[in-house]
Amino acid sequence: MTVILLRHGRSTANTSHVLAGRTPGVELDEVGHIQAKNLVTRLSGLEIAEIVRSPLLRCRQTVEPLSHDRGLTPVVEDRLAEVDYGGWTGRALKDLLQEPLWKVVQQHASAAVFPDGEGLAQVQARAVAAIREHDRRLADAHGKDVVWVACTHGDVIKSILADALATHLDGFQRIVAEPASISVVRYTDTRPFVLRINDTGSDLSGLAGPAAPKSVPGGEVPGGAADADESAGGEPEGNTGG
Repeated sequence: MTVILLRHGRSTANTSHVLAGRTPGVELDEVGHIQAKNLVTRLSGLEIAEIVRSPLLRCRQTVEPLSHDRGLTPVVEDRLAEVDYGGWTGRALKDLLQEPLWKVVQQHASAAVFPDGEGLAQVQARAVAAIREHDRRLADAHGKDVVWVACTHGDVIKSILADALATHLDGFQRIVAEPASISVVRYTDTRPFVLRINDTGSDLSGLAGPAAPKSVPGGEVPGGAADADESAGGEPEGNTGG
């Protein structure tokens, strides 16, 4: 199963450089609405089985053009909500840079717990569980590889990608997920394959290809002996805030 991890489009909080968190009413700005409309074209070559989204307004607005175009009713998933930044919510990023916790968030994320909020390790646990559960549900429902969209937030996406890459959460700040970016993970019975990270504009129709990528020793082009072995019965191998 293939999930497109979509970060919401640019929001009013992104341009004002504050940590929006779960503040009600934070919506897309003019650029963000354009990015949302462009998503229809970016995904035009793909059949989308389902759209799952965070309950926050900026994610709802991001998937609205796509859901209308495809005739899909998005599934709201609370576990894909933005990080609960607690006492940091609504504060200017320039002020947060002075907080001792900022260095922990950047360098030792697994130990970071926001004042009166949640820890980043909790965020990763809930988000990964949600993605994997929806992925399994869709696999059971369709009986084949399908593509689905999960629209959520920057730190949430980065934590999911860290898990898919088998990277410790402490390194998740090395991953970039810009507004309206698309990252793609294909889950198999054995492990995830990360197909794209922080894609902000290319045609994604190629994702409608083979059900599982090939991981070929030595970096050779698939199609040689390694593929022959697999076809004979082997298994295919294959920024804070927002």
